[in-house]
Amino acid sequence: HEKRQEKGNMNRKNVEKRILQIMEQMKNMQNDGAVMEECPISIISMDAWEWPQGVALFAMYQYYRESGDRETLSWLLSWFDAQLDRELPSQNINTTCPMLTLAFLYEETGRKRYLDVLKQWLDFAMNGLPRTGEGGLQHVVSGNRNEGQLWDDTLYMTVLFIAKMGVLLQEEACIQESIRQFLVHIKYLTDRKTGLLFHGWTFEGNHNFAEALWGRGNSWYTAGLTDYLDLLPQGNEGVRMFLLSTLSMQAQALVRCQDPSGLWHTLLDDPSSYLETSASCAFAYGLLKSVRMGYLDPSFETAAAKAVKGVLSRIDEKGIVHGVSYGTPVFMEKEEYKKIEICPMPYGQSMALMMLVEALRHEKLMEEE
Repeated sequence: HEKRQEKGNMNRKNVEKRILQIMEQMKNMQNDGAVMEECPISIISMDAWEWPQGVALFAMYQYYRESGDRETLSWLLSWFDAQLDRELPSQNINTTCPMLTLAFLYEETGRKRYLDVLKQWLDFAMNGLPRTGEGGLQHVVSGNRNEGQLWDDTLYMTVLFIAKMGVLLQEEACIQESIRQFLVHIKYLTDRKTGLLFHGWTFEGNHNFAEALWGRGNSWYTAGLTDYLDLLPQGNEGVRMFLLSTLSMQAQALVRCQDPSGLWHTLLDDPSSYLETSASCAFAYGLLKSVRMGYLDPSFETAAAKAVKGVLSRIDEKGIVHGVSYGTPVFMEKEEYKKIEICPMPYGQSMALMMLVEALRHEKLMEEE
């Protein structure tokens, strides 16, 4: 009990220690063979280029921006340089994810090599990726085209990149495309009864598959929207107000379904489904940042603090984040979500990192040492 209590402490010293441990584990993450990977490109190994690595890189960049740690910046630059020396995988929604961090690194370094690649991938994201009805970005992934499908993951994996490049290159078409994608995805994925998001929608049959209120999918929206609002230029106030209202509805629903442990279930409305750490991290991050930015009422900080404590209790002494579900496709049956394997993943590490870096910015959450 004492060890669990110590792990869950939210004092600054403990949080800073966990941050360094989490990052070290993330940098060196490899598939040890315990999990049979389904994606053609590894989503466990940090040597690969896919969406989990992209999420991890962005979390590390956020840590660098907050801490000023030049060693982290050097590691990020070395990672991208090594990857660009190889042949990058074919572009789809998920493999676009690392490009968000590369855009920030170009902004910082001015390296032409980065800009050339960014422009190529932006052009394909805008003009080459398949579209669904209403111009939505089809959730094409490595090994599967997912014809006619919208997934809530897309907003984080590709649309943030499009928005960032629009700001970086002063390309209004990219900004407006990012707005369209948020509006189309909200239109087809929102569960109006709860304010949460369904995992997917298909225009081939016009339905939301199992109507699963999947935890991590919702958390991509919570975390992604708070970061997107940083990028959305002034002059789009009607859109901003609309996005803030959807965030508020979702946040209220999240508080209602939060487990006493502070975590959330992999199916948010199903207490019989397992508690899932990565989604809980991203929810805490999104709620904390939204309170700090004035997007949400300060009362939401209570639920977020409870989540941070719950997540800290799932991080072991080596900095490995436990209770993270493997990559998850859209299913036709809700029961399938409960069967997804649980194992340490780069996005589990990175979402915990993002959450803890944000938590450090909330002085009143840090307990006395």
